[in-house]
Amino acid sequence: MDAVARMTSKGQLTVPKAIRDALDLQVGDNVLFRVEGQVVVLARTPDLLELAGSVPVPPQVRGKSWEEIREAGWAAQWRAGES
Repeated sequence: MDAVARMTSKGQLTVPKAIRDALDLQVGDNVLFRVEGQVVVLARTPDLLELAGSVPVPPQVRGKSWEEIREAGWAAQWRAGES
């Protein structure tokens, strides 16, 4: 599907209705712009809260802070690099 939009003097674009409908974009949704050469790809990004509970949490990290988990991951990578 192709659609054309005109940039305003403030650098703003309106996403054409056909594109909004195709991506099911709603008010407040976030979109991603990715530059690939001379082409820009526009994608709807998921609401991260919708992903809550979709990834199992290993028992050894349950109840730990994000900082503790991150530090343990860094330590494991450092130890793996020593071998």
